Amino acid sequence: MKVLVSSCVMGKNCKYNGGNNYNPKVMEFLRDKDVIEICPELLANLPIPRPSAELVDGVVMNINGENVDKEYRHAVEISMKEIEHMDIDLAILQSRSPTCGVNQVYDGSFTGKLVKGQGVFAQELIRAGYKVIDSEDF
Repeated sequence: MKVLVSSCVMGKNCKYNGGNNYNPKVMEFLRDKDVIEICPELLANLPIPRPSAELVDGVVMNINGENVDKEYRHAVEISMKEIEHMDIDLAILQSRSPTCGVNQVYDGSFTGKLVKGQGVFAQELIRAGYKVIDSEDF
């Protein structure tokens, strides 16, 4: 089984704040799998750390009020090209992220409030027919 996994879930310090979202339950699941680690933000050379970002009416905005949608969608394009010829059975993405959120994302108010929805990379993977699950579903 070939599994695409958010780099931060595997412990890479690529979150906006320079941290990670290491998930031991996901790591246990991956033990006998063929793993493809991915971070759209890293592939697009977005800085670490960087201002936090959330989806505001479908547009990626950062906490400073700057529209960063173009940069994040470019990151998704790069990521989709990176995996286009790979036979991926499953994608496990980081919860709540404006890029990788699967079940919920932050509401765009930068207050920690969650709403049902997907990040821009999760949306694109789902649209392309990949099976996508949230890292917190483990």
